[in-house]
Amino acid sequence: MNKTQVQFILKNLEFTPKKSLGQNFLINTAVLDHILNFSDLSKKDIVLEIGAGLGALTEKLLEKCQKVYAYEIDNVLYKNLLKNLSIFNNLRLFNKDILDGKPPLCNKVISNIPYTITGQIFQKVFFHPNPPEGVLLIEKVIAERIFSTNEYKKFSRITITVNSFLDPITMIDISPESFYPCPKIKLSLIKLKPKKKNHDFLKKEHTIKFYLKFIAGIMPYKNKNIGNAIELFLKSIKKTQITKTEIIDTLKKNNFKNDKITKFEIHNFPELSQIIYNLIKYA
Repeated sequence: MNKTQVQFILKNLEFTPKKSLGQNFLINTAVLDHILNFSDLSKKDIVLEIGAGLGALTEKLLEKCQKVYAYEIDNVLYKNLLKNLSIFNNLRLFNKDILDGKPPLCNKVISNIPYTITGQIFQKVFFHPNPPEGVLLIEKVIAERIFSTNEYKKFSRITITVNSFLDPITMIDISPESFYPCPKIKLSLIKLKPKKKNHDFLKKEHTIKFYLKFIAGIMPYKNKNIGNAIELFLKSIKKTQITKTEIIDTLKKNNFKNDKITKFEIHNFPELSQIIYNLIKYA
């Protein structure tokens, strides 16, 4: 669909796109082709799409995949999708927020993610023992953080968490003018693949939950040494009986120096988290 076609459909639906829901509709077929090429789809694929909108991508996915689970939170758009895609028997359409409840099992997530909840979607959909592959349109700033694992200024919480579960494969810039309304942020299309081998600490839901809390707790202090950051994290979760000396000694016993957080490699963080998890457990 081009801009004129999208505007015509929205007018007929008496629909005004909501900025709060990130309702920006794809009007560039070249971008759609990029998404499909990145996705490398087959009839074996079970795909999750978050924010189906007017169904431009959804229809292409339905033609190429075994099954598509599509989420559309807006009731007007949901009803329009039901009517327009009724010929497909491999579609399961949900009129609900992806963050409510457990997402269906799939092997690929292909979506123009609502920009305001990108981090929450990653946690809900990808941070699990067996995450799906992802082909995602996201804010360029976030994409750069995911791909820039060695740049201090861009090294962040999402850098660590995404790279702990997934391998970033490809990233290209996408013009905001490829959408209507035109978003005010720069966009990137990224491809992520599940890691072939995950750290043992990231193979169970309860330890993953601790890991995500641990990373969220230390990253506000990325300018500090890891011992100081962990001490502040432990205070935030009311584990004040463990002293900084004990933290540093424990790190040393496990061959970790008390360096600044940004000196550590991505693969160090699951082990660091496991060490602190056990320290709390046996304190």
